[in-house]
Amino acid sequence: MAFPAARRQTPVRLAAASAEGYTLAVTEGAPRDDEAVNLLDRRHLPHKTGVYIMRDAGGDILYIGKAVDLAKRVAQYFNLRKNDVKNQALAPLVRRVDYVLCESEREALLLERRLINENQPFFNIMWKDGKTYPYLKLSIGEAYPRLFMTRRKSRDGGLYFGPFPRVAPVKSLLRYLWRRRMFPLRPCRWDFSDEKPLDPRRIKACLYYHTRECPAPCAGRIAKADYREIAERAALFFKGRYRDLKSVFEREMKAASNALEYEKAAQLRDNMLALGLMGERVRVRAVEAGDVGGHLAASQSVTALQKALDLPTPPVHVECFDISHFQGRQTVASMTCFMGGRPYRDHYRKFKIREVSGIDDFKSMREAVYRRYKRLQSEKARLPDLVLIDGGRGQLGAAQDALTDLKLKIPLAALAKRLEEVFLPGRAQSVVLPLGDPALGLLQKLRDEAHRFGVAYHRLLRDKKLFEG
Repeated sequence: MAFPAARRQTPVRLAAASAEGYTLAVTEGAPRDDEAVNLLDRRHLPHKTGVYIMRDAGGDILYIGKAVDLAKRVAQYFNLRKNDVKNQALAPLVRRVDYVLCESEREALLLERRLINENQPFFNIMWKDGKTYPYLKLSIGEAYPRLFMTRRKSRDGGLYFGPFPRVAPVKSLLRYLWRRRMFPLRPCRWDFSDEKPLDPRRIKACLYYHTRECPAPCAGRIAKADYREIAERAALFFKGRYRDLKSVFEREMKAASNALEYEKAAQLRDNMLALGLMGERVRVRAVEAGDVGGHLAASQSVTALQKALDLPTPPVHVECFDISHFQGRQTVASMTCFMGGRPYRDHYRKFKIREVSGIDDFKSMREAVYRRYKRLQSEKARLPDLVLIDGGRGQLGAAQDALTDLKLKIPLAALAKRLEEVFLPGRAQSVVLPLGDPALGLLQKLRDEAHRFGVAYHRLLRDKKLFEG
C-alpha cells in the first residue's frame, strides 16, 4: 500500500460493531432498515466534499471513491433496496471508512485518481490504466507558440493549465474561441522558426492557410512580435483574467434564449461552465498521495472529538476564540478556524475590543463572539460545527450569553489551561480527556493557534502605540 501508516488509523468508523451487526442482520434476512443506516452515516461522516477509502477487517483498501457529500454517498452503499452487484459484494466486507476532505469536487477527482493509481483497489474498475488527466499547454518556448491538450507535463518552458477531469467542455470552449478568432494561434504541429523556415510545400497543402483561419506565421502573414502578443494574451486569459468574457457569454446566452435559439444558448452555457472549471483553484499539496496520512490523522481527531463531546455531527468546521491584552491595554480577540482538523487561515479573524475598558476577559469574550456571529447571521453564512473558547466556565458563560442574544444554537466548549479540562454548557462536571487522545490534541492545537494569532496582533498594536508615542 502507498500509505501503510494510514492503515493503523481509524479516522472514520461506521462503528465497527454496528457495521458488523448490520451485516449480520442482512445475512439473517432482517427487515430493510434504511433509516438506521442513514442515522449511522450522519453520526460518523460529514456532509462535505472529499474522498472516501473503504477498508476490510485487516485494513486493506477495498474501494476508493469521491463524493460531493460524503455522508450521503457512503450511505448509498448500505442501502439494501439498491440492487447493485458491486454494492452487494462490497458492503459486507467494509469494516472501516476513512475520508479526506477536499475544497472542491475537482480536487476530490484528482485525489481519487491518484490514490487509485497508487493502491489499485480490487473494486475500482476505472483508473487502473495509468493514464492521467489532460493539461492545456501553451508552448510559449517555441518561436511561434501553439495551444493544445496533453497528458504529459514536463519542464520544457511551456505554460500548463489544469489538469482538467472534465475535458469535453474545455475542448468545446477552445473551439468556440478559435471560431471567434480570440486567440488565433496556429493549430499545426510543425516545428519551424525564422532560422528554420517551414517547407513551402507543407504551407501550400495546409487547409487553414488557404481559408485564412490561421494567421500563417509560417508564410510571413503576421509579424513575430504580433503573433507573440496573441500568445501572451492567451496566457493571461488562461491564468484567470476572463471576467469580461464571462459577462459577454451571459449576455449572449440570454439574447439567444429570448430569440429561441436554444442550441446557441446551450453552447454559451457550456462555455461558461468551462470558464468555471478553468478558474477553479486546486490546492496542489492536498492531492499529494504522500500527504494522505496526515489528512487521515486529522480526520481521526475530528471523529474522536465528536465522540468525546457527544456532538450530533462531526466538528469539521471549528472556530476558537482567545483574548490578549497587557494590563488591560490594547485588548484584542483572535479567532482561528480549523477545517477537517487542519488550520483554515482564510477564516482567521482578529478584533479590537471596543466596548470594554480595563481587564475584563468575560465581557471581552462576549463582545468578540457576538460580533463574529452577528456578522455571519447578517450574511446568512454557514455557522461552525463547534465554537471553542480559551478559558474556563466564566469565558464559556460569556460566549453562551452572546449566542443566546443572537438566538443561535451552536455547540460550545471551553478548554482551561491549568488542568486541560473541557467545560460544556449545562454540565456540572468538566470533561478530562487522557493525554495523547486525538480529541484533546485537536483542542490544544486550536487553542494554541488562537493564542499565537492573538498575541501577534496584540504586539503589533502595542508596538504601533509605542512608535506613535
